[in-house]
Amino acid sequence: MRTQSPRFLTLFALILAGLGACTKSGADAPQAEAAPVLIGPENLFVAESRTLQNGPALSGTLTAERSATIRAEVPGVVVQALADEGQAVRSGQLLGRLNDDSIRDQVLSAQSGVRTAAEALVVAKRNVERSEKLAQAGAVAERELEQSRSSALNAEGAEAEANARLAGARKQLGYTVIRSPLSGIVSERNVNVGDNVSAGNPLYSVVDPTSLRLEAQVPVAALGSLKIGTAVGFTVDGYGDRNFTGRISRINPAVDPATRQVRITVTLPNQSGRLVGGLFAQGRAAVESRTGLVVPASAIDRRGIRPMVTRVQGGVAQRVEVALGIEDLTIDRIEVTTGTRVRSRLVVAEPAGDIVGSRAAGRLKRQDLRKPRGERCHSDVDLGA
Repeated sequence: MRTQSPRFLTLFALILAGLGACTKSGADAPQAEAAPVLIGPENLFVAESRTLQNGPALSGTLTAERSATIRAEVPGVVVQALADEGQAVRSGQLLGRLNDDSIRDQVLSAQSGVRTAAEALVVAKRNVERSEKLAQAGAVAERELEQSRSSALNAEGAEAEANARLAGARKQLGYTVIRSPLSGIVSERNVNVGDNVSAGNPLYSVVDPTSLRLEAQVPVAALGSLKIGTAVGFTVDGYGDRNFTGRISRINPAVDPATRQVRITVTLPNQSGRLVGGLFAQGRAAVESRTGLVVPASAIDRRGIRPMVTRVQGGVAQRVEVALGIEDLTIDRIEVTTGTRVRSRLVVAEPAGDIVGSRAAGRLKRQDLRKPRGERCHSDVDLGA
């Protein structure tokens, strides 16, 4: 057989016709040598130790746990816009101002009304005191005393109304100063200096990136295994295979009548700020988690009574019975509890027997790929033919 360059062929495995009974060749025993089967690096997988998780799958869009949209409370012209998108701000920090000339005039008018009402109340109370003394001396009628008392009550009401108008005007004046309601990052800036805004127009949006949340739905059957605090492992679009961990913070007590599923909320700490809102995330609730020997699901042949794997040892493929544990569908790995060990080289194949892609490990020596001449061997190796 022609030897090919190692640059093109990485591994050879000789699938022999017999491993169980081998006999020396004689006059009545024709020589038989099995043809080697080419197995590339993508066709072998080295069994490894890894943590697997089993539970319901979750997916959804990340959003900030705390966010706020700041809207104009009063109409006016923007005279200051101090914050830009992406800028970090503190709670209470000044973001901008609206023109307050007309509102300041209202405040001054209300202050004048308060002073007038206060003076009127003082006069009314003095009239009551004077009328009470005259009434005791019999100099005025009881009706005049009642009128003075009524005037004092009216003056008290007028003063309270004037104070309310002043408080309202000052509150309106405060609305012209735009401040951040929380500490975070400015995600949107909707105004510039000179813009004329109406009450209700959005001005800024601020998000707190230190804590994100994911809202997802799970089947009703999964509720029995979920609880507050259950860990959830995630991968996020744009971050490759990097794993993130969150925990279930809320479980909706009612089933969605449209989907017959239950909505849950997962909180993800993000103190480092690596994640941003709006990204799509998918993961699995770690209802069951265990560290053990794992292999790809495609390396398991489940067509027989017991699952089996094809192990390459000494250049020869061997069929080995295995016992399986939990399966992690997110990473397409399954636990093998018995039948193989760490660093065993396994053939990754579809049930039909075609060699499928995975990663291989190591290089088989050429002399390990052949049986000595003159031997005839039989094996139970079956890659699905």
